[in-house]
Parts: sequence; C-alpha cells; structure tokens
Amino acid sequence: MVSQTHRLVAVSYLNTKPLLYGLLRNPISDHLQMDLAIPSECARRLVAGEADIALVPVAVLPELPHYEIISDYCIGTDGAVATVCIYGDVPLEEMTHLYLDHHSRTSVMLARLLLAEYWRHDITFLEARDGYINHINGPIGGLVIGDRSIGLEKRFAHVYDLGSAWKAHTGLPFVFAAWVTTRTLSSKFVADFNAALREGLDHLPQLQYLLPSPSPDFSLEHYFTHHIDYDLDDGKRRALDRFLSFVEAEMAVKG
Repeated sequence: MVSQTHRLVAVSYLNTKPLLYGLLRNPISDHLQMDLAIPSECARRLVAGEADIALVPVAVLPELPHYEIISDYCIGTDGAVATVCIYGDVPLEEMTHLYLDHHSRTSVMLARLLLAEYWRHDITFLEARDGYINHINGPIGGLVIGDRSIGLEKRFAHVYDLGSAWKAHTGLPFVFAAWVTTRTLSSKFVADFNAALREGLDHLPQLQYLLPSPSPDFSLEHYFTHHIDYDLDDGKRRALDRFLSFVEAEMAVKG
C-alpha cells in the first residue's frame, strides 16, 4: 500500500455513495484525507490546489493546466439520468427564462449545449440562488440537479431529462463527473484506488439496505443500476471529448 496521504474531495450526492463505500471499507482509506462537497466546490478545491484528488464536474477540466483522469469509474449515464433535469409549468418551447443550478457547471454547460444545438430554443438564463426552486413558475423554468431533484417530477408538469436529451442528440452516453488529480500518483496507488471503487460497486445490493431512500417511491436499486452508469468506457470518453469541445469554445467566446 502507499505511505503518502492524499487530500480527496468528492461529490456529496446519492450517486456517489457506492464509490465512497468502496473507498471507506478498503485499506486505502488510511491514506486518504476525505471530504464531501457540492460539485462546484469540489472543482474549486482542485483548481485552487486544496485537493490532490477530486470527483469533479468535467466542465472544469479545461481550466486545469495539467490533470489526469485516474479512474475507470465516473458518474455517468447512458440515457435518462433522472437527477439532472429541467422542470417547468409550461413546455420548454414556452419558457422565456431558465434558472441554472449553481451546484455544477457541467450540468449548466450541458443545458446550454442542448438548448443551442438540440432544442434550438433561445432563452434568458437566470443565476440560481438557494431557494430558487420555489421561483420556478409560469414561463420561468429551472435546471435542478442531484438529490434536490428527487420527487420534483410530481411538482412540475414538464420535465426534461438532460441525459435523455444528450443521448437523443448525439447517440452517446455522458460523463457528469470524473476522478481527477493534478498531482503525480504512483501506478500502485491508482490501481489500489480503482480496486476500491470497484469493490464499492460490487456491493451495490448490500448498500441499498444501508442507505435510506430519499422518497418512499424512489427505488435506489433502479437508480443505481438503470440511471447511473459508473464505467468510464470508450463511449463515455468520446462523449467527454465532444462535450469539452463545446466547453472550450464557450470559454473562448467569453475570453
């Protein structure tokens, strides 16, 4: 095993729990100083050098002068993701404004891409603050991600799953977050790290009994196995390249 301690920060959402479970029950945890945060804060810490390893929204990658994706596992989807959606009282084509969830730039950039390329709908974006979900009404829609989105499909008449839309637009799966480092890590550590993550995913059936469901009619088993796809395979890497090209173009326009 390794002797150095690495600072690790990971997304605090439900979809990360299987990966964290693997890290925590594995001896590698003795060599990790672990913390949890919302996706945007994970990204900030990695960019600021306050974390050695982070599960970060992939939209931050172009901001890093050098980085390495160190894991074969990610937070991804191959179709409907269920917890990254646009919600509204009216159909998307009737929305005039859209709140953009401040928790993750990846989801924000994905929404921008889909509105420009797939839905081809011009809309005014609004900066979201805490409590913004209560201001989604009439022609004002909202992008909501993560655990806060669970159950919102009962509250709003119209729901647009960004994972489904991306799949329909590109035919590809999608990567929301990846394990990234800006440091040089030993091949032994990376192998042990991946083995620990795999161990967590192998224990999904047991983990479902340990985690409380966020809603009585929300199936953890269905969410973990049908909506979240953890393998960072070739399809997701192609999708990542496609998405990052859009992010970099947007950054270039903004200067």
